[in-house]
Amino acid sequence: MRTLAFILIGLLLLGAALALSHPTWRPRVALGFIVVWLAVSAANLGVGLSHGYSLAEELLVHLFLFGIPALAAAWAWRRFTTDTGPGN
Repeated sequence: MRTLAFILIGLLLLGAALALSHPTWRPRVALGFIVVWLAVSAANLGVGLSHGYSLAEELLVHLFLFGIPALAAAWAWRRFTTDTGPGN
């Protein structure tokens, strides 16, 4: 359940960041989110390791914790960089 909550928080933060940003800044916001989310995920990995879990146990979980919101941000970046005009 904690994993699902972490992923949903990441997706909600991405959505809020994109919604609150100026349309011309959205590609940069999406890329910036990936960097920030990597740092948040790495800190969460560190917490898991400090609680006695092995790196092998944590890596697969953190692949999803980082990967799903990061893939959504990459999709948003692609969408906003290929959007060439108001009709698209």
